Amino acid sequence: MSSADSLRGRRIVITGGTAGVGRATTLRLAAAGAKVAVLARDQTALDGVVEEAAAEGGEVVAIGCDVADSAAVFSAADRAAEVFGGIDVWINNAMTTVLARVDEITPEEFERVTAVCYLGLVHGTMAALRHMKPKNSGVIVQIGSALAYRGIPLQAAYCGAKHAVRGFTDGLRAELLHEGSGIALTAVHLPGINTPQFEWARSRYSRRQRPAGNVYQPEAAARAVEHAIVRPSREYWLSGQTAVMIIGNMVAPSLADRHLARTAIEGQFTSEQAAPGREDNLFTPVSGRGLHRSRGAFSAEARPKALNLPAEPTVIGVAAVVLLAAAGLGFALGWALG
Repeated sequence: MSSADSLRGRRIVITGGTAGVGRATTLRLAAAGAKVAVLARDQTALDGVVEEAAAEGGEVVAIGCDVADSAAVFSAADRAAEVFGGIDVWINNAMTTVLARVDEITPEEFERVTAVCYLGLVHGTMAALRHMKPKNSGVIVQIGSALAYRGIPLQAAYCGAKHAVRGFTDGLRAELLHEGSGIALTAVHLPGINTPQFEWARSRYSRRQRPAGNVYQPEAAARAVEHAIVRPSREYWLSGQTAVMIIGNMVAPSLADRHLARTAIEGQFTSEQAAPGREDNLFTPVSGRGLHRSRGAFSAEARPKALNLPAEPTVIGVAAVVLLAAAGLGFALGWALG
């Protein structure tokens, strides 16, 4: 059975599904025959993704919801379950961020980023469990980031929330294993993705923001999410860049500190000036359907495909290569000196 066949008829909820990775994933899953409920704040954007999916023969239901509001998330889950007759898959994707140094971010901004990126995911997971536990089945997908393992300058609020997501997910996973649960819990950690996020994220700087490092199209992330639904593993790392960043930080965190201190601030900006008076989506959604799309402004350099690496085999493979290389070097030195 193909991935598309296994998705047909699946009842899926996705948060933050009107732009970027969320929109690309919504359209991909709907095109494969899944029934998708999209949770987001802006009704115009919700209408737009419903229309785009319908034009391709997909079934999408729009539900207005701010994931920072737990009651709203639980109500949205109940509505999706009522419309579809249940929930099989829940994807926690909603995010927001502030680009600034820690001492430039207000407590209210920190709270909002945490409420969306961390607590929003907690609310979504709790809502999913309410509907999945009675039938002892389902898949929960956490959309993470390489920044869940490695913090970078100017992104402390977002990185802190994503680190919290990883701790929460690990704790829940152990609980589900203890219970012998049939619910699968998986995470997909992403590299820099070409989304409109960089056009509407709150920033203290006059230059345009860009993804750090190599950039990938949101459709590559959508394919990884589809794979995680069909073949849930503990974690997936999208792209070799993500794997290098995570493993490199495990092996030599102080070296990563110094490297990022030298390169990561300048690497998050283009040479162009940001549009004066531009909107950001931290506390309220940006207006205008044209801004709510899958791809951002970096398609010219964005890579359409990326390796989707299961985390544990990747770590074991890298460790084996390092050990073999060390053993080979030791043998060669011993032979030369012998």
